[in-house]
Amino acid sequence: MGVVIIFSLVALLAAYGAFTALKNKNFLGVFFAVGTLAVFGWFAIMTVIESGFPTGTH
Repeated sequence: MGVVIIFSLVALLAAYGAFTALKNKNFLGVFFAVGTLAVFGWFAIMTVIESGFPTGTH
């Protein structure tokens, strides 16, 4: 279930990057950061729905 954690971290970093790029008026950066947020956020949400939340136990 480490993939859920990795996808979530990437999505959070992409959200921060989108906010920073928007603040700096870097629209190409906003485009790629929002695209990354959409893809990795979607995969993280769908993985949690399909496989459940990682508990750390077997």
